[in-house]
Amino acid sequence: MTSLTDLVERAKSLHADNHGPSQIADELNLSTETVTWLLTQEKGGETPKDVHIDWTSVSCNADLLKDLSLMMLKYYLSGDGGQGGREAGGPDLVVGIALSGVPMATIIAVEHALRIAIYHPAKHSAGDARAGSLSGTFAPVAGRRCVIIDDVITSGKTMKEVVDYLRCHGADPVGICVLFDKRGISDVDGVPVSSLFRISRL
Repeated sequence: MTSLTDLVERAKSLHADNHGPSQIADELNLSTETVTWLLTQEKGGETPKDVHIDWTSVSCNADLLKDLSLMMLKYYLSGDGGQGGREAGGPDLVVGIALSGVPMATIIAVEHALRIAIYHPAKHSAGDARAGSLSGTFAPVAGRRCVIIDDVITSGKTMKEVVDYLRCHGADPVGICVLFDKRGISDVDGVPVSSLFRISRL
């Protein structure tokens, strides 16, 4: 996608396929507020201050996705990407955030012989009382040192939610690994953030 018109068309197409604003935001790596604007904009209205990241050239290619996923964790474990990588023992479980974090977490778990858990954010849950949850099909997190994997930090709200959830369920989140950080944050409630790329709006 190379233009605002393309983004509007893509957002409306996803909406027509019964995707909600939160799902569209995840698909397009935009904030929910930006997606709402794309779906309801009026001509001449002010454009929201957001950055669209299109990394489909990598996410659609399994070999490239594998390389990028392993580079992300290698950067974290080197200690350059966050203080958690320097701690003795490192993580013993990866938590992939649905949807985009899951394939990267799977690749990392396989390559490093780690256990894997899948987190479903509250914004994906149905009903009025929205709450995040871990998939019961994958590894339990209690007593585990967890590294959280996702593609993009947009507002940081989902990351805070995951960190809180893991701590409430007896886990020790030791790091957050993402490809792109749109906030430029170094930690979420004391958990170091390691990002390969930081996006800055000038």
